[in-house]
Amino acid sequence: MDQKDLAAIGSAAHELFEDFGRYSDHARIASMKAAGGLQNQGFALGSALDHVAEHRIDQVQTLLDACAHISNHLRYTKNQHAADESYIAGTLSSISQLDQGFDERKDG
Repeated sequence: MDQKDLAAIGSAAHELFEDFGRYSDHARIASMKAAGGLQNQGFALGSALDHVAEHRIDQVQTLLDACAHISNHLRYTKNQHAADESYIAGTLSSISQLDQGFDERKDG
């Protein structure tokens, strides 16, 4: 995998986090309203729907946490990779300067 692939995965995880959080909240509110309406009319299904809507909150949060973790980890990996590249470039540059010093001594 290259940086472009990792960036795409991180972006997809962030987009899923944003969209799923928003849409799942709409679904939760609609489910709870429907559950309340059914309960008010004496249907046992209302209580069951309310129970499902309440427990779905934990499942949604677990998915959102996973998406955030993926996105954050890939962002960290990208930044760490850039720092490693910078360090390696600096090290190689230092070695190159040392080599120049040896070449100057041979010529002199």
